[in-house]
Amino acid sequence: MHFDDFDKEMRVFEESLDQYVPQDQYIAVRLDGRSFTRLTKRVCKFKAPFDEKFRDLMTDTVKSLMESGFKIVYGYTESDEISLLFHPSDNTFSRKTRKINTTLAGEASATFSLKIGQIATFDSRVVPLPNKKRVGDYFRWRQEDSYRNALNGYCYWTLRDEGKTASQASRILNGKGPKFKKELLDERGIDFDSVPAWQRYGCGIFFKEIEREGFNPIKNEKVIAKRRELFVDYEIPYGVEYKDYVLKFLDDG
Repeated sequence: MHFDDFDKEMRVFEESLDQYVPQDQYIAVRLDGRSFTRLTKRVCKFKAPFDEKFRDLMTDTVKSLMESGFKIVYGYTESDEISLLFHPSDNTFSRKTRKINTTLAGEASATFSLKIGQIATFDSRVVPLPNKKRVGDYFRWRQEDSYRNALNGYCYWTLRDEGKTASQASRILNGKGPKFKKELLDERGIDFDSVPAWQRYGCGIFFKEIEREGFNPIKNEKVIAKRRELFVDYEIPYGVEYKDYVLKFLDDG
C-alpha cells in the first residue's frame, strides 16, 4: 500500500475522538494542579493557608501560558487552578480541543516544574461558552470558589494551629456556612473581610500598555516608549463587578 493511502487510513483512528469548538462559541480553559496538596504541604512546605511564593509561581505560570502562542486576553488564578479566556478570533489548531488541552497542560507543567525545582503536573479542560453572559458567569463562578476555599482554609488552619487534628477541624467545619465560619474567625481576632484581596478573590493577569523611559541614540535624548506587558492585578473586583471587569478584555482584544 502506498504510504499516503496507509497514512490516511490510520489517521481515522487517531482522530476518531477529536472535537472542535465552533467558531461562534467563546473558549475558556481551566487547568488544575495534580496532587498539589502533597506538593505544597509535604514536599515544598509552603505556609498555610496562603504563601506569596506559591502565588507568584502560579501567576508566573499564567504569564507563560498567555505567551505560548494562543490569543489569550485574560488569565485568572486562585489556589492551584488557572482559568484562561481566549479572544473570539483565536483559531489556533483550528480550535481542536485535544491540541489546546495537551499544549497548555504541557506548558503549565513544564513552567511550574522548572520554577519550583520539582516535578509538577497540570490537567487541562476546554470550556466552550455560548455567549458573553456565560463567559462572565464562568469567571464569577471560579471567583466564588476562590472565596469559599479561602474562608474554609483560614478556618481550618486556625483550628489546626490551636491544636486540633485534621479530622477534628474538618468535623467542626463540616456543613457550616459562611456566617459560622466568619464568626469563628472573629472570635479569634481575624477579620476575614480585611485579609488581602488576592487571597479571597484570586489574581487577574492581562496585557497592559506600559510607558518606559528609553534613550534615542540618534537624537541623543530621552524618550518615552510604550510597551505591551503582562500585568498582575492583586485587587480584582468581586461579584457582579467582576463580570464586567472580565468582559472588557473581550472588547479590548
